[in-house]
Amino acid sequence: MSTIVGNDDLRSLWERLRVERGDHVFMEYQSKAGQKQVFTYAEFDRFINRTANYFLSLGVKKGDNVALQLYNSPECVSAAMALAKIGAVAVPINMANMVEECAFVYEKCHIDIVVAEPDCQPFYVEGVPSEIEWRNPVPAPVERVYPIKHLLVSHHHAGEPLFGHSVDFDAEVAKCSDVLEAPCELSELDTAMIIFTSGTTSCPKGVELTHANMLFGGYYTDWQCMLTPEDRLLTTMPAFHSNFHLAALMPVLTAGATLVFIEKYSARRFWKQVREYRATSLQLTAMLVRTMMLQPHDEGELDHHVHSAQYYLAITEEEKDAFEERFGIRLMNCYGSTESVCWVLTDLPYGERHWPSIGRAGLGYEVEIVDDAGVPVVPGEAGEIVVRGIPGVSIMKGYYEEPGITAKTISEDGWLSSGDKGYRDAQGWFYFVDRKSNMIKRSGENISASEVEGVLMEHPAVAEAAVIGVPDPVRDQAVKAFLIPEPGCSVDTDEVTAFCRSRLAGFKIPSMWEVVADLPRTSVGKIAKKLLR
Repeated sequence: MSTIVGNDDLRSLWERLRVERGDHVFMEYQSKAGQKQVFTYAEFDRFINRTANYFLSLGVKKGDNVALQLYNSPECVSAAMALAKIGAVAVPINMANMVEECAFVYEKCHIDIVVAEPDCQPFYVEGVPSEIEWRNPVPAPVERVYPIKHLLVSHHHAGEPLFGHSVDFDAEVAKCSDVLEAPCELSELDTAMIIFTSGTTSCPKGVELTHANMLFGGYYTDWQCMLTPEDRLLTTMPAFHSNFHLAALMPVLTAGATLVFIEKYSARRFWKQVREYRATSLQLTAMLVRTMMLQPHDEGELDHHVHSAQYYLAITEEEKDAFEERFGIRLMNCYGSTESVCWVLTDLPYGERHWPSIGRAGLGYEVEIVDDAGVPVVPGEAGEIVVRGIPGVSIMKGYYEEPGITAKTISEDGWLSSGDKGYRDAQGWFYFVDRKSNMIKRSGENISASEVEGVLMEHPAVAEAAVIGVPDPVRDQAVKAFLIPEPGCSVDTDEVTAFCRSRLAGFKIPSMWEVVADLPRTSVGKIAKKLLR
């Protein structure tokens, strides 16, 4: 099937950028310590090639999966693009994950190579001294070590320790040729990345994104955000999220524009960075909007170049109006998921908007609201949001090694089930109603309530647990847990919190607790979470 992507892939994209945009600035990077780096397209392409050649020297071949456990940095982008150039697959790891969460992904994806930060070494090496003062300390004691074959440590500073079989990744990459060796044959439908998302079950699922998915995401967002080669897109989105890869990095690449890449969001510094770097396009979330509004006013706030601000759901109309008036920008509301690749429902680049509408169907997509039988409903009636696209191009290729779940999620004629609820008005504007059952949204992170419940019920004093999201004025939702003690036991919530720290990423750990004798239930004995809310 012929699409806007044609038969291009990420390697051919970089070849074009090297020739046509070689002298143009591709990336301006700022670390959380304020250190800055600048790369032209030609310089970064050579960086990618050195990285690819090092992977090849380790025996990485087409189709192999390699994990990237890295904070926002040039190296995390170079590694992902290098793997794509040699036909391998990048598997970004959430930096908040603990060992058990990493182990699930590694075993699922048959991973034996991890590119990681220095402070991740205790995950993989026995006997790392507990008194080491890491730049980004592991959030909790590590209860077991995962036996990874190749541990490649990036951002290792002189004088800092390397333990066990750890290798200085950056030093080894620097030794390699900047001309790509032995390029393999690539197809636009080859998998380039697997991003694990929290689902409605306790086990995360790996979304397979092809070269075509990545390119389509770039071209689509170029249209959505009106990006040109002279634009400067600033993002603080974590590089282990699809938000970064599909709605920031790829549109910059397909436009030949400039990426302003900030290692870590700071409410105090963010708007100063927007102005300093002359950003023209931004990515925003509810937490960013709310924390920016808490900052002191600056008389130069309106002196900026921003023309486009992607935004995703969940603030009030009063908050939106106050933000837009204060900062002089117009929020573009939109809706999508890693599975749908792009923000399939979006405000249009120009013209009218109907806040709190999440927009109309974007270019290349069909969107419907259907009932439980899959039949489209009339305007104004709520139902499930379903999206029609092309698997491997405009929607995901599928869930990695999950053909059954993939078949339930994507119909034979390309309709993707979101599980989310919404409705559409008579003019084709869509409105969001509710998230997938059992999903919690906290500071932009999706949390599976089932996953948290599973960990809580491993605690010997807990007989049963129910986890829900409750409104939070800054972070969208907070995580609340209801606990039923085992007979004869009492539950110490501080002890349960400590128990969770070694098993769950910090953002998943409940911040609110309630110990109860029983929970409301349905007629068949299931916990009635609607009543808990």
